[in-house]
Parts: sequence; structure tokens; C-alpha cells
Amino acid sequence: MGWLFLKVLLAGVSFLGCLYPLVDFCFSGETRGQKPNFVIILADDMGWGDLGANWAETKDTVNLDKMAAEGMRFVDFHAAASTCSPSRASLLTGRLGLRHGVTHNFAVTSVGGLPLNETTLAEVLKQAGYVTAMIGFDYYFGIPYSHDMGCTDTPGYNLPPCPACPPGDRSSRNLERACYTDVALPLYENLNIVEQPVNLSGLARKYAEKATQFIQHASASGRPFLLYVGLAHMHVPLSRTQLSADPRSQRPYGAGLREMDSLVGQIKDKVDRIAKENTFLWFTGDNGPWAQKCELAGSVGPFTGSWQSHQGGSPAKQTTWEGGHRVPALAYWPGRIPVNVTSTALLSVLDIFPTVVALAGASLPQGRHFDGLDASKVLFGGSQTGHRVLFHPNSGAAGEYGELQTVRLEHYKAFYITGGAKACDGSTGPEQHHEPPLIFNLENDVAEGVPLERGSAEYQRVLPKVREVLADVLRDIADDNISRADYTQDPSVIPCCNPYQVACRCHATEQTDFSTSRNIWK
Repeated sequence: MGWLFLKVLLAGVSFLGCLYPLVDFCFSGETRGQKPNFVIILADDMGWGDLGANWAETKDTVNLDKMAAEGMRFVDFHAAASTCSPSRASLLTGRLGLRHGVTHNFAVTSVGGLPLNETTLAEVLKQAGYVTAMIGFDYYFGIPYSHDMGCTDTPGYNLPPCPACPPGDRSSRNLERACYTDVALPLYENLNIVEQPVNLSGLARKYAEKATQFIQHASASGRPFLLYVGLAHMHVPLSRTQLSADPRSQRPYGAGLREMDSLVGQIKDKVDRIAKENTFLWFTGDNGPWAQKCELAGSVGPFTGSWQSHQGGSPAKQTTWEGGHRVPALAYWPGRIPVNVTSTALLSVLDIFPTVVALAGASLPQGRHFDGLDASKVLFGGSQTGHRVLFHPNSGAAGEYGELQTVRLEHYKAFYITGGAKACDGSTGPEQHHEPPLIFNLENDVAEGVPLERGSAEYQRVLPKVREVLADVLRDIADDNISRADYTQDPSVIPCCNPYQVACRCHATEQTDFSTSRNIWK
């Protein structure tokens, strides 16, 4: 996970048009009538099978299952990439990584972020009169990257086990266990570090409080609003405290799911009380489960990628197998979206941008091409038709980051490259190139177990269509206004309330304002 920071912090989702603490909301400008409000909630590393409405084995998502019964559930919905930063950048821009420049995760010390010449959803809606907020680990109130990328002192959050932040100026990093102890994990409000290291045990409660406060104040202002909540759940570390506090739980992951589900339920309840008839709530995930974490990872459901499993490695997060990018997704808008409907339309996180822009009565930015579609006909018109074609970019398991070497064409899926991410047992699958590609028929092989015979009539009928759509998108990208992300790293950009301490520590009374700090992100 990385920062989409400078662009997002200073322009993309400056939710007030001013950078004030959340308790001092700054709402200005005229009321814009009855434009709809939008609440977008994005889970982290949540598997398709983690949602009870998707997979009967799951019993931990009561609130989300209720939302599914009261709205629309999508069963063929996909992340824009199989890792965090590129997937989230695509949500904000409606564009694939090869266009917006973010093709893989940023590091703790990354200098860059989402390129400044990209236009975010929040910028478009602000021009249409919206107030916007982001709560999560990319902007406004939250942590600047995933919560395994910094040390904490929080008792219980030690699954997988990592030591607490070292005292004083001593530092050590246990790379074998992927523990970060050279910087304490910061909690931001706007550009201020308000707590370092963050107390993870109270983070879900704080997210719920900040989100519901924003909904309350934005509704009272009379202006439409966009709230984007980027959850830390279900990324590791998970909490032993959650497990011990919940006698129903037989495993930490289930306890974490219930905590996340409760957080989402609180946001939905606030929407229902304040702005039910005029608020569109969209829930989905950024990529599939991180199988390397064993029992601390989620479920892919039936999308087991069995061809890759036999080759070795994991077919989940970081891969272009279904388990890496097929994610749970729900849409809820009482009176507008029909209740208890299951949609089989092929849709993507990329579609959130153009759909929200259209519903807000705004216009797509000029001079760039978009990869998402307006899903309004699916949401409101009963259509089961979404994309004919989706492209799944390489996300770390094989090939160059961001390259489009896996093609979804209707119910067929073609792989020009395959590879397995690190699995629970530590194994990885070999990178293999396929020319002509492997092609699977997902209509009767959701496990991606047996590719079509290359000599079969079905394969020969599909192959030229796959080649045509792939050539078309590559030409389109070549002719587009594309961006380049800066992946330069510099230790001086590590967020720290005390730049003289390696493991930084501060509290609300000793905040650092990064608008004037020497460690301002470059």
C-alpha cells in the first residue's frame, strides 16, 4: 500500500475547500438542490467469499448482508488491479494504471504519488457543488498507508507477530517477518499528525465517528456530499484482542470481519437516519485476499485458480486470477436501486468514477480516455449488460507492473502471462508466457482449472477477438494523455512528528503540520 498523497492531500479530496479539523467543518457556497449524495466504502484485501451474501460459509457480515437484501449485489465485479495503490488510483480517476501512472504500490519512503495532472473524482464533484471527504489510509483522517507498514504499541495487534516500536532512537527491522520498526505508524487529520504511533484498537471507532460526523454536518449544510472511506480492514495486522473479546470467534479473521461489518453498519445507519432517500452507498474491495498470510487471509469463494495452484503459488492478491481481482460489491439507494437483486453484469471499480459523475450531473474531464462505464442502466434499468471487455493489469506476480496481459472478453478469459504470488507455504508459481494465450470459459469453469484446447473450434473462434480487443486498447493508450508516477524513495519523506527520532512519537498536543515541515512530501 502506498500514499496517493500529495495530489490527494492538497487537491483531490480537499473535502471542505479548506483544510480545517473535522470538528470545524467549513461549508461554503450555495445549496445545489437535490443532487444525490455518495458514500463509497472500500475494503482492503477482502475476498469475494468473505461476504455472507456471496458465500454461505461466511456468517460474519450481518450488516453487509442486510445491505445486499435491501439493495443490489454484484457477483461479477472486479478491482481495477490486484494490489492496493493502483486499484485505489483507478477508483479516483476511472483509468487503468497505464494511463494514470500508478502501476504498483508506493513504499513508506516514496516521494511521489498520484500524478498531479490526473483529475480525481472529488475534484470533478467539487466543481459541481459537492463537499467531499476521505477517511481511511490515503487522506484526511487516517493513516497514510496500510497499517502493517509502521510499528505500533497497540497490545493485541500482533497477528502476524511483530514487536512494538523500539524505545528512544533505536531501530530494527525484521525483514523475514515483514515487520516495520523504523518508523511509528502515524494518524493524520488533514496535514497534521495527531497520534504516532496510532492506537489501532480505537481506529475503527474513530473512522465511524468521523464518517458519521461528516454525514451529519454535510447534510445540515444543504449541499450534496461525497464521502470516500478507505478501510484498513481486512489488511493485517489483525487483533488478538478482537478474538479474545468475541467468544463466538474461532479465528481472528472472523472477528476482524465482524468489526469491519459493524463499522459499515454504523455508516449505513447514519445515512438511513439523515439522508436515506437521496444517498447512494457503494461498497466494494480493492483486491482479493492476501493468501500469503494463511489463516489471517480471506476467502476467494469458488474462484480458486486451480490451474495456477497446480503450478505453484497463490492465485489470489497480486495475480490476475479471479481470486486476485473479483471482489464483493453492493449498491444501496432506497427507492432508486431495487431491493434484493443480484446482478451478473460484468462491472469494475473503474465504473464508480463515470457512474458517480453522471448521477451528479457533472462532466467527465476533457483530454483523457476512461476505462470505466456509466453503470446507471444496470443500477436502475434492470440491465444485466456491463462491460464486454475488461483488462486485468499485472500486479506483481508475473510480468511488468501494469501491463495488460490478461483479457476478459464476455465470459472468456485469456492469459498471455501467468504466475503465482507467494502462498501460505512460502512457495511462488513460476512466471510463464503463453503465445497463443491460455483461454478459460468462466461460464462453466469459475475455478479456472482447465483451459480450452487450442485446436478446438471454440478456442479458434475466441482467439482473434481477444487479439483484436487487446490491440485496440494498446493503441488507445498509446494515443491517450497518460501520466507517469514518481516512485523515487527518500528516507526524509518518512512522516514523523519528531524528525530527530527514528521511531517517532507524538500526541494531539504536539502535532506536526506537514504544510510547513521540512519533511513535506516533494
